Amino acid sequence: MRVIGLMSGTSYDAVDAAAADLWIEGDTLRLTPLGTVGQAYDEGLRAELAAALPPAPTTLEAVCRLDTGIGRAFAEVAARADLELCAGRAELVASHGQTVFHWAEGGRVHGTLQIGGPAWIAERTGLPVVSDFRSRDVAAGGQGAPLVALVDTMWLRDRPGRPVALNLGGIANITVAEGSCAYDTGPGNALIDAAVRHVTGGRRAFDADGALAARGTVHRPLLDRLLAEPYYARPAPKTTGKELFHLPYLLGASAGLGPLPAEDLVATVTALTARTVADAIRACRGTEVVASGGGTRNPTLMGMLGAALPGVAVRTSDELGMPSAAKEAYAFAVLGFLSAHGLPGSVPACTGARHARVLGSLTPGAAPLRLPAPPPGPPPVRLRLSPGPG
Repeated sequence: MRVIGLMSGTSYDAVDAAAADLWIEGDTLRLTPLGTVGQAYDEGLRAELAAALPPAPTTLEAVCRLDTGIGRAFAEVAARADLELCAGRAELVASHGQTVFHWAEGGRVHGTLQIGGPAWIAERTGLPVVSDFRSRDVAAGGQGAPLVALVDTMWLRDRPGRPVALNLGGIANITVAEGSCAYDTGPGNALIDAAVRHVTGGRRAFDADGALAARGTVHRPLLDRLLAEPYYARPAPKTTGKELFHLPYLLGASAGLGPLPAEDLVATVTALTARTVADAIRACRGTEVVASGGGTRNPTLMGMLGAALPGVAVRTSDELGMPSAAKEAYAFAVLGFLSAHGLPGSVPACTGARHARVLGSLTPGAAPLRLPAPPPGPPPVRLRLSPGPG
């Protein structure tokens, strides 16, 4: 099956699409990457989204307008991916949507909201769309994240030692390849990006090449305050988001410490990400880190992480054939394939759900809906990448 995976992460800067051919051979799911395309959000849409996200108040009118605008943006990227990567022969779109709220309270997740109406994608492409992956896991008692744990477990399970998949998006998460543990470690780029926007008056959205952090000095009193956040001490499974880690949170932690040079503030929150990720990897006895996500393009962050994990190999997923910038888009292509075949897409040991469940809701395309029959035998337990043009 030829599947397009769509993803926009907690940095909400762009929509990424990854196309893949997927098929099952025995206990193995085979994936041939066909390439990726991406498109930044229109500045007006991104500004509307930023203005509506927690801790800011919003209205149902704003949510409706964003659902439509984001749905149309996803639809255009899906259409491009079908034309440019699939020669117009894609069979399914798997859309993560844009997370706007993750309702975590008292150690449980009570609900999660991803917007970007799948009807816009189905109408634009004529293809069936699987969307709203997280809600079913939450309804089954899970955290709804990290859903990529199943893909990571299948992909890395035969590597030696105790490999750990790390995603450095707005929020950082890890998966231990044996499937025993996966959770959000805390901020990835969220506080770094917030600090950069703050100190540059909005002129920059992120710390390009880690340059600001590289010129700064970690402010130990602020770092100690940030490390005292109770979330880090909570047991897994657990998830978090920008509902907690945002600019007012950072400014509150900085209160009373006096003015900090811009470079020092950015260096300190970069060190926070490296420290909390390293602590989590040490706690799960990781012997290898396979990193992906936007944070891998920050050499200062990656250098701090490597220094905090002596003796642990830290590499990017690109070295194993999985493009780090689009790994989550490929992961949701896999999850969409599994859902279309009636196969579960979650790991209860990782999300805390009572059961593994088939994930997502299905929006038909232009043609009559015909889903493939579930494959005979148990679900595949391995994911193998085959050479492709992507």
